[in-house]
Amino acid sequence: MKITIINGPNLNLLGTREPEVYGIITFENYFKELQTKYPNIQLTYFQSNVEGELISKLQEIGFDQDGIILNAAAYTHTSIAIGDAVKAISTPVVEVHISNTFTREDYRHQSFIASAAKGIIVGFGLASYDLAIKSFM
Repeated sequence: MKITIINGPNLNLLGTREPEVYGIITFENYFKELQTKYPNIQLTYFQSNVEGELISKLQEIGFDQDGIILNAAAYTHTSIAIGDAVKAISTPVVEVHISNTFTREDYRHQSFIASAAKGIIVGFGLASYDLAIKSFM
């Protein structure tokens, strides 16, 4: 099974950015834990702060993976183009958020990805990614 995790803007700062919201573990360290936990799954990881790079990655891998886990971060609430990219690919996408976006600012309550996603997991910290992997099993 092949699953790719795609993280959007500012998620490269996990471990230092707002630790009260996002925790103190870097994503790279957490990703190593996931690879150890799921040795039979080919897990890959991509992160970009650039909207177009996220779209290009979705288009590049969106027809040959078993699943994509997408945390588009703030682009979730602003990017019609990322939502359209998810609609255009055949690989199922699970939208993930570390924090519970529905307990935060009102603008974070809307997702341009949700209508095209297989499902959405929010508010379970980094364990949201683990739950997303399990949803493909």
